[in-house]
Amino acid sequence: MIEELLGDAGVRMEGAVKALSDDVRLIRTGRASPALVERLQVEYFGTPTPLNQLATISAPEPRLLAIRPWDPSTLSAIERAILASELGLTPDNDGRIIRLPIPRLSEERRRHLVRLVRNRVEEAKVGVRNIRRNALNDLRDFDKEGLIPEDDFYRARDDLQELTDRFIGRIDEIGQVKEAEIMEV
Repeated sequence: MIEELLGDAGVRMEGAVKALSDDVRLIRTGRASPALVERLQVEYFGTPTPLNQLATISAPEPRLLAIRPWDPSTLSAIERAILASELGLTPDNDGRIIRLPIPRLSEERRRHLVRLVRNRVEEAKVGVRNIRRNALNDLRDFDKEGLIPEDDFYRARDDLQELTDRFIGRIDEIGQVKEAEIMEV
């Protein structure tokens, strides 16, 4: 029962870390990376579809992304999605391929992006702590109902805290790596 609870908490915490990792991948760093736009939602026949399902995305140069749609009729929809996104990039459409130049980041923009990363890191930490709180409440309920011995409760509580600390450490690491990437000139 305790192992299931801790296992479930671990899976949910892993989901919070994965969500953060996916989220910060989308924050641009001044370098061209297909991950920057691959999850961008494009309106395709009335259905929001990730860009990576509609086109081939490549980085032929360090500061340029090339988006080659499989269906040329989607060019304008892809262009609209890029313009509507928070990326702040202007696409260049030649009728077959969309070129997306990635400008250098100003110092002010870098600091703004670092603050954004820190906010996302803090949100992920709050998510992990909420998972811990819910699991701890379940443990307390088990203890009150007499389903587990008191020693097991305290041991499980300590294991839960270790699990939480491990995931918080991973979240901090993801944030530090992304911040270093953003501040790299």
